[in-house]
Amino acid sequence: MPRTAINFAALSVDLSQTGAPAGEAPRVIRLLPAGEFRARDGRPTDCDAWQMNAALAAPLIAAASQRATRYVIDYEHQTLASAKNGRPAPASGWFGSLEWRDDGLYATDVEWTAAAADMIVAHEYRYLSPVFAYDDQGRVTALLHVALTNVPALDELPELTAALSALIPVTATSTTTETPMDELNEQLRWLLNLPVGATADDIKAQLQKLVDQLSKGQGVAAASVDLVALVNAQEQRIAALSANQADPAKFVPIDAMKALQDQIAALTAQVNGRELDELVTAALSDGRLLPAQEKWARDLGASNVAALRGYIETATPIAALSSTQTGGRQPVIETATELTGDALAICSMFGNDPAAIKAAMGGEQ
Repeated sequence: MPRTAINFAALSVDLSQTGAPAGEAPRVIRLLPAGEFRARDGRPTDCDAWQMNAALAAPLIAAASQRATRYVIDYEHQTLASAKNGRPAPASGWFGSLEWRDDGLYATDVEWTAAAADMIVAHEYRYLSPVFAYDDQGRVTALLHVALTNVPALDELPELTAALSALIPVTATSTTTETPMDELNEQLRWLLNLPVGATADDIKAQLQKLVDQLSKGQGVAAASVDLVALVNAQEQRIAALSANQADPAKFVPIDAMKALQDQIAALTAQVNGRELDELVTAALSDGRLLPAQEKWARDLGASNVAALRGYIETATPIAALSSTQTGGRQPVIETATELTGDALAICSMFGNDPAAIKAAMGGEQ
């Protein structure tokens, strides 16, 4: 993949022209102008002009919103020079929000230290010098550093270029130069629902998962498969399944199935009711159930006729409840064959014939 060297430049922004109220340091500052622009000394020399527009500003604004720390505004770019001269690099101010407006890119929440604000109001410092990176075509790719200065043309100094190159490798890929492979990877990330930072290996692995899923796990390599053909085959299978589901010859309508289920339930209840009556009646008649058990038996049979049947089959009949003293025949009253001693004595006392008395007694029975 081709590499593009990052170039650096520093502009001068006149703080006296920011429109801030008199006696106050500006809180909103335009850092870079819209369109094509050049420095007063004729720079840039490596491209026709620097470029800034809404599309180029969008990644700069996004980068600012994701920063954990605010951008520092120092004095005379001392943040970059301190490694060489050993002097401290105090801040003159801070900002964290960038905003694109019709005339350029703005810092909208600048906070100045009290010392810096006094020097700006007193015109001891007049210029703000933003340092930015740009590609070979002059398109701004990053905002790197901002400083209060009275000598803004620092991009001509070798020390500044060396310091910036130490912070950002010169082999870094331009953020605005896209190769066809970059575009393809971006499209694949979108298609496979992968995060923006997904690598080529991540894309390849996700593609292989998709191929395995579409090919029913047959182990087909992503490089040798026609994804369009696999997707079309899947769509045909789905269409066939949908057609089968709508075929009345293969599937029973829900209403018909419900009616059939109701009929089966009614017949089952009728059969179970008849069986329950037969079981209870037979068990009561032969003594396997007592009359007091009839309600319990019917309740059990209504919920579980098999359990009632099992109970009755193991119950022992009570003979006294299943037979009578006469064996089902009418009882026969036997007549006395002989008179008792008392009866004979009475007959003798009153002069009665014992045979006549016996006959008379037999006739009353």
